[in-house]
Amino acid sequence: MKNRLSDLNNHLFAQMERLSDEDLSPGAIAHEAKRSEAMVSIADQIIRNAALQIQAAKIAFDGGVDPVPYLPAPAIDGKPS
Repeated sequence: MKNRLSDLNNHLFAQMERLSDEDLSPGAIAHEAKRSEAMVSIADQIIRNAALQIQAAKIAFDGGVDPVPYLPAPAIDGKPS
């Protein structure tokens, strides 16, 4: 499992592809739809958490404090997310 926002994006698109599979049975569609709801709920919380961290970093920066400790970890490892 990876923990970058870009990975989250990839997971959501993969789930969308599973939902668009025309060969799914009605039961499989229901299962994937329920799974999608759970994924969206978790994704929403991850995004809200990242937004809060970015907000904290901005407040720290505006106050003259190093914002790096407030940023999401993947954003500070030197690699694009």
